[in-house]
Amino acid sequence: MSGGAIRGSRVGSGPMGEAERGDAAPRRAISYFCSNTHTTVLSFAIEADVPESWDCPRCGLPASQDHENPPTAPKIEPYKTHLAYVKERRSDDEAEQILTEALETLRARRASGEVIY
Repeated sequence: MSGGAIRGSRVGSGPMGEAERGDAAPRRAISYFCSNTHTTVLSFAIEADVPESWDCPRCGLPASQDHENPPTAPKIEPYKTHLAYVKERRSDDEAEQILTEALETLRARRASGEVIY
């Protein structure tokens, strides 16, 4: 065994206490409540800006400091197809006009003998 080894120590080991690490900042406990009746208590420094909402660590829903009126779960929109997005942007009249123009262009290309794939 090596004679210069220090046994039983590791990085960061040593006496724990405020004398070595300094004084802890003054803190305040803030409670957050989600709609699933979960309560989360977080500590913030006195001078820190406290956020209005916090995600619940148990269920992931948004939580607020208002115990009586916790925020509701966000509405999850179902998956939309490309056609659904197009229908949101275009009226039926606009769609009819675009289709007519495309068909006219296609027929003109066919009449000129151009190969169409």
